[in-house]
Amino acid sequence: MTGVLRARHSWPLPCFVCVAACAAGDPTQEAATPPPPRTYFGADVLLLDTDLVRVVARMARSARLSDVDAYARCAAAQVALEEGSSFARLVRTRLGEEASFLVADAVYTLSPTLPSGLQTIDAEVAVEECKEREIPTR
Repeated sequence: MTGVLRARHSWPLPCFVCVAACAAGDPTQEAATPPPPRTYFGADVLLLDTDLVRVVARMARSARLSDVDAYARCAAAQVALEEGSSFARLVRTRLGEEASFLVADAVYTLSPTLPSGLQTIDAEVAVEECKEREIPTR
């Protein structure tokens, strides 16, 4: 029995520890669980002013809120580049569910120079990171 339990773990454990860990669920198996598939349903962009943009991004409900938030950020970075701005700064984000979607409704300011604030985005760098992470920018 101990040999079977050890095969499930990458480290040798005493029998009593192994039984307790197996009964509680193997944390290494939970950490190795792949993230849910990401299905993107578009990011609507509305220019509110010359330097203010609203992004509403939608993903399948199987995604995480952090995924749809990242999707909105990627769309904002792309819009900043398209509008001739090098930077964006997050004003606010509302995350939630709508019908069968997870939704991020975010507002960003666009700026040719680095704006003050904690949540600034270097648009060019962000778009490259989005490509690397396979997150669409629209």
